[in-house]
This record gives sequence, structure tokens and C-alpha cells, in this order.
Amino acid sequence: MHTRFPRAESREFDASHFRKALSQFATGVTVITTRLADGTLLGLTASSFNSVSLDPPLVLWSLGTKANSMPVFTGNSHYVINILGAEQAHLAQQFASKMEDRFEGVGYSLSRTGQPVLDGVSAWFECHNRSQYPEGDHIIFVGEVEHCEVNPQAGLVFHNGGFVKTGTP
Repeated sequence: MHTRFPRAESREFDASHFRKALSQFATGVTVITTRLADGTLLGLTASSFNSVSLDPPLVLWSLGTKANSMPVFTGNSHYVINILGAEQAHLAQQFASKMEDRFEGVGYSLSRTGQPVLDGVSAWFECHNRSQYPEGDHIIFVGEVEHCEVNPQAGLVFHNGGFVKTGTP
């Protein structure tokens, strides 16, 4: 069931104030990775990750509609969500950069479906690209988790415009 309500009444809305309010919610930091048919690796930093369901195992993340990588993520059958550990802020920055090869100098292995899994992450989820929902200026991706692994460690979160390390696991 997908219920849509009429859009909220139009009022003056301060987008910068909205962004500031959102920054008060601490979020985990992930790098979403995938591999093209020609073997090219692609990855991006995302903090819009959340669990959806245990049965079936579903997670979600979102990507801005204007992102250059949008055609790849809407078209590929699989991707990996890498949950970054406390000491991996450099990876978050690298995968959020405009570098041509964001995988430069990054250790990784390939998952069962050939997708890149970053070395040393606290957890990772290999997902089938189950569904996509356009909402506002983003596409919400729902992935069905086919495999996941855990490497318990302190986590990396994003809060108030910066990276913060969590305590020990």
C-alpha cells in the first residue's frame, strides 16, 4: 500500500534553517559502493541509511536526483552499504570528494556478486537493488540484504556539520 496525501500547505520555508535543524540529528556514515559491467568501481558517501524490515531484510538510503552517479545506482542490480568505523573519516571525505577515482589508495575486496567491500568497515550489507522511490529532490533506494558482515568497533557519526567518534562497541 502506498498512500499519498496532498502536499503540505505552501508557506515560506527557510531551507538553511531546515538544514541546521537536521544537523542536530546524529547519523551514521556510510559509503555506498558498486561496480559497473566494465569493472569500473563507483562509491559515494551517504548518511541517509536506515533499516526498514527484518523479514525480508530491507535497508534504505537516498541519493540526490542531480547526482552524476544516479544512472549507475538506478541501473545496477547490486550495491554494498559500508558502515564506516570511527577511524575512517578520511574515507567519508574521499568518497564525498570530486576525485575522478575515489577508490585511489583504498583497500577493498569483492563481495559474492562482485561489488566492492571497503577494508576495515564496522559492518557491510550486500544488497539487491529491490526498489526506488522518487521523493522531493532525492531517490530513495530500498535494498534487499543478501549478505552482511559485522566487525564491531567504535563508530563514525555525522553531527552538527562534522564527524564525531562514538565510544567503544
